[in-house]
Amino acid sequence: MPNHFHLVIRTGTKKVSDLMMKLSTSYALYFNKKYARSGYLYQGRYKSILCQEDSYLMELIRYVHLNPLRARIVKDMRELGTYKWSGHSVIMGTQKAQWQSTDEVLSYFGKKRTEAMKKYEIFVAEAKDVAKRQDLTGGGLLRSAGGWRGVMDLKRSKEMWMADERILGDGDFVSAALRQAGERFERKDKLRKEGWDIERLVKRVCELIGVDPKDIQRKSKRSKLSQARSLVAYWGSKELGISGIELAKYFQISGSSISEAIVRGEKIVKDNQYLIT
Repeated sequence: MPNHFHLVIRTGTKKVSDLMMKLSTSYALYFNKKYARSGYLYQGRYKSILCQEDSYLMELIRYVHLNPLRARIVKDMRELGTYKWSGHSVIMGTQKAQWQSTDEVLSYFGKKRTEAMKKYEIFVAEAKDVAKRQDLTGGGLLRSAGGWRGVMDLKRSKEMWMADERILGDGDFVSAALRQAGERFERKDKLRKEGWDIERLVKRVCELIGVDPKDIQRKSKRSKLSQARSLVAYWGSKELGISGIELAKYFQISGSSISEAIVRGEKIVKDNQYLIT
């Protein structure tokens, strides 16, 4: 099933990846149970774009909100203004969504709300005939490119990237983000090459906490087993890149429970200064 929703999210203390993992995993499990089906619900991972402030953010919001018109789901700007499945209609005031903030976007277009809405609508309409832009539709860093150096080789050879993340901003912003991301990609790649998988992770965690690996999948509220499962969930997700769906299946629990376990695992790691290796 293809993805049909697009979100532009401003983050505070919560990570977008954690939010989207919890949302997509929980809904997929609910949908599969309701309709007696199995397997993946969405076509690939969500697309995430790390975006610099101001003009880049506005350009991204405009592009995303024009998707229904570009896909011919609505016929014109007037219909787009009332289309309930786009954040554009909420900004225009014809639909309501308690979770969507509109004040910040409108503040870029004027102090008075009515005036700001008119200028925002003009701004969006100016790009209604612009074709699909590759720089705003996902794509990103090839996980199978042979580590961070492999990704940089692809960049130098101008080969097309086909993955999940993209950075939108000026040169300094992009360079800084790539430097930070490089260390994380290198670490995951190194662990995979060393043979780390969920079974090896379980063995490491059980040795660390002092529990039997045979008990790790048991539904028990024992403190040590709960800690061990939380550590496996956290390190599996953050260090090895194992999806929430895979972790949920391994422990035979819901996606929301996995998300909660990841949060607990992160706290356990910080409080005890545990290291995976």
